Amino acid sequence: MLKPLFRASMAALVAFAFGLQAIPASADSGQPLSGVVSGANTAIRSLMSSSPVAQVPPVNQQPVGGTQQLGLPTGFTYFLDASEAFPFGNIGTYGKHWLPSGIDVMGAYGFNPQERLVASYYELQHYPVGFNSGKTSVNIPGFPPGNLCTDLSGSNANPLCPGINPQINVTTKDRFLLLSFEQLMIVGTMKHRPIPVVVTPTFVSRWSQVGGSAFANSDVVPFATTDGVIHTDIHTRTAQYDSIAFTFPFLKTPKMFGTLTLAPTVLSHLNGVNQQNAVQLYQILYLEYNLNKDTRFFFEPQASRDYLPTDPYAQHLNAIFLGATRRIGKDGFVQLVYNSGGPSNYGSAGVQYIQCNTLPCGAYGHSAPQVGALRAQQLQFQIGIGSPVVLPF
Repeated sequence: MLKPLFRASMAALVAFAFGLQAIPASADSGQPLSGVVSGANTAIRSLMSSSPVAQVPPVNQQPVGGTQQLGLPTGFTYFLDASEAFPFGNIGTYGKHWLPSGIDVMGAYGFNPQERLVASYYELQHYPVGFNSGKTSVNIPGFPPGNLCTDLSGSNANPLCPGINPQINVTTKDRFLLLSFEQLMIVGTMKHRPIPVVVTPTFVSRWSQVGGSAFANSDVVPFATTDGVIHTDIHTRTAQYDSIAFTFPFLKTPKMFGTLTLAPTVLSHLNGVNQQNAVQLYQILYLEYNLNKDTRFFFEPQASRDYLPTDPYAQHLNAIFLGATRRIGKDGFVQLVYNSGGPSNYGSAGVQYIQCNTLPCGAYGHSAPQVGALRAQQLQFQIGIGSPVVLPF
């Protein structure tokens, strides 16, 4: 009689402590190098559309501050959009809410059709799956692992596996600053058509906000590593990367257009629990179908490697983006994007177990989750304006 009561009481203590803390969400289905691909696609599409061989009708327009050219936009160009997103998947009823609004901003100056400087800022919102549903074990030193249980959904239907109260908030907004230099090169011809390649050295700085952080607008949240060590002072989603992207065309018809981007990327420095810093390869396939001059559909699968401060080794990220874009007037657009993805080499999604270092577990920092693969899927709506030549048409 006393043993079940003790187990239930200890689990309740841990659940209470866990409910006051946040989890480092890293469901990175959205990657910043998609912005680099967009700029490269603008140049490649423009150049290939100039060929007299079966091309899409010319829908690119005069760039603001520039002259008519083939290749990269010249002069000053920009775009600005605002976005709303809603998460899907196994996120429990607590996670089913509209995510924080976001904005994207790009400003660029093209020296000529072959060279352009770009500064971009992106915000991506998501809510990882597996954090507010199901049951997970609780580990306490001196007790057999897995004997205690916590119900992540908040349910108290089973007294031996009490629910978290209050439930955790892992609403996440990632912010990215990209500084890029775009270089357009012609590497040959095929059937009287130029073969362009865009080379884009890029510096990426990312930082984030996790809803349940004890610090305002911060991504500092406690987490446990696989060896049971709890960390309470690490910015879980802050990192800087150096990358060089190579974008190649592989398809051009009157209705369709496709490119492949390969981007060797390395951390600017180790951070958190990172243990290695080998060069990683981002791979982005982009395919679009132009319904008419104002509407297009696109599909963008990605396979990449990414580091966060919570990762001892790189995440193997697989993600897809699927959406449609519609022009509004001369310089406006609306876009609907569904994206889904996450790492394939970090176990099952969500919370693996809760680690409690010392008794009682109610003190801040004495308990934290150990997290496996963090996956997310969401539907994002965007509305924006910009220089017509850099809009996605």
